[in-house]
Amino acid sequence: MVRPPSIPTARVTRLRRRLSERDFAVLAVLQRVRLASLRQLQRLLVTDGSPRARTRRAQLLLTRLTKLGLVTRFSRTIGGIRAGSSGYIYGLSGLGQAVIDTGGPLGGKRRRVWESKPYFQDHMLEVAELYVQLVEQHRLGQGDLLAYDAEPAAWRHFTGPGGELVVVKPDAYVRIGTAAVERSSFIEVDMTTETLPTIQRKSQRYIDYWRSGMEQQRHGVFPKVVWLVQNEHRAERIAGVIKKLSRDAQKLFAVGLLGNSARLLGGGTQGAAA
Repeated sequence: MVRPPSIPTARVTRLRRRLSERDFAVLAVLQRVRLASLRQLQRLLVTDGSPRARTRRAQLLLTRLTKLGLVTRFSRTIGGIRAGSSGYIYGLSGLGQAVIDTGGPLGGKRRRVWESKPYFQDHMLEVAELYVQLVEQHRLGQGDLLAYDAEPAAWRHFTGPGGELVVVKPDAYVRIGTAAVERSSFIEVDMTTETLPTIQRKSQRYIDYWRSGMEQQRHGVFPKVVWLVQNEHRAERIAGVIKKLSRDAQKLFAVGLLGNSARLLGGGTQGAAA
């Protein structure tokens, strides 16, 4: 990949002066979830007025940020659980990353845009949809969204059983407060593409991390590992993998449907302290 040219500080400063609070909010959302659809951004940031007015204002907002070079727009058919719906999706450009003073993934060098192949875009859109639903649930008073980290901010590093460095790579880390209870979760969004042996290996990595005790030392609790899937058949297959794990480790995992994910995380995925 060709390294993008450095961005003059004066240009970044001028752009920051031209941006509104809502402009910065768009960039912050894209920094958090990496990719989002126009509809998702509208639901998060343009919530007043009629549906048609909200859509129009969101379109104007994203068109302006695109022309300023702060976001990159892709036009393609959105897949995943919303297959068949068409529209734009957006990601931060290298200039957009500079304006909000952030690096690329894992804090590395900034990239021209955080993009990838269509399959990974679909996956990131599903993770973004979870974030949108949790924010909407929060607004309705159905659980306080206390933390939401998408990848790579959600990743965890630890020393494995053999002394090797191991990375656990959940798609997101979520912490939700309901009354006097806080529930934390590591999220795995399943697109029905990984084999069951791969699911088993990922699960074992979480078990190794749980047994290391590092998460519990830092936060006092080990989050529930929640597999979010597209249909009941897939849920049964992954549940079957979990049943083959050691009995003490099975309590670490839960399986639910993507369409019910916000409610599930707010009400039934309390972390395990041990």
